[in-house]
Amino acid sequence: MSERGPLRVIVVDDEPLARGVVREFLGSHADVTIVAECGNGFDAVKAVTELTPDLMLLDVQMPKLDGFEVLELLGRSVPVIFTTAYDKYALRAFEVHAVDYLLKPFSEERLAEALTRARVRLAARESGDDESAVDVEALVSEARPRQGPLQRVLIRDGAQVHVIPVDRIDFVEAQDDYVSFVAEGKSFLKDQTMAAVEAALDPLRFVRIHRSYLLNVERIARVELYAKDSRIAILRDGRKLPVSRAGYARLAKLL
Repeated sequence: MSERGPLRVIVVDDEPLARGVVREFLGSHADVTIVAECGNGFDAVKAVTELTPDLMLLDVQMPKLDGFEVLELLGRSVPVIFTTAYDKYALRAFEVHAVDYLLKPFSEERLAEALTRARVRLAARESGDDESAVDVEALVSEARPRQGPLQRVLIRDGAQVHVIPVDRIDFVEAQDDYVSFVAEGKSFLKDQTMAAVEAALDPLRFVRIHRSYLLNVERIARVELYAKDSRIAILRDGRKLPVSRAGYARLAKLL
């Protein structure tokens, strides 16, 4: 690792004492430089975007954005060592290909072991042999515990994070390799599949009316016949969306 310079690390934890412990432990490693400390997930996303570190030590349980949500927003842009006081997250951490998982309170020796794993991961990435090159977004969706339908959508726009409550979503539109969440007259692009969005949202509120559209049924004013076997949904704000035959059958069950 010496050929590539110091290991540039970002430490993310909402507890100052916990960040202090990690800072102290990392201080004994001459080839490690802490480039930022963050007390919440929003700051972590911003710091990673702007500083492009080699490694992130990331707490799982944090207010506003938890560790898994931070990872969802960042994708594979930085290797992660998860830290948490709860071992129930261990399996999910490895399911999303974290470098390591440290259960608090962890020892200096255990952190050193995790750093060694990180160096191996980085070396593999630089040589093109990194087997962790997977769809992080999909893995995070599978790994995070789901307690009912999705309540909010997180979308990264550079260093900024948009948090969109599901109640505000009018419809979702497929756009090539992205989906567009339309809410209150604004559109937000996210690198995600329509199938993943449909699976996450409440099926009693959102219906796939067309292969390219997922509609919040509360926004419907009426459905009109457009042509033979073809209909359009007219929303309360006047916008019109196509409704396929299969989509109309699904919609009819909810209306």
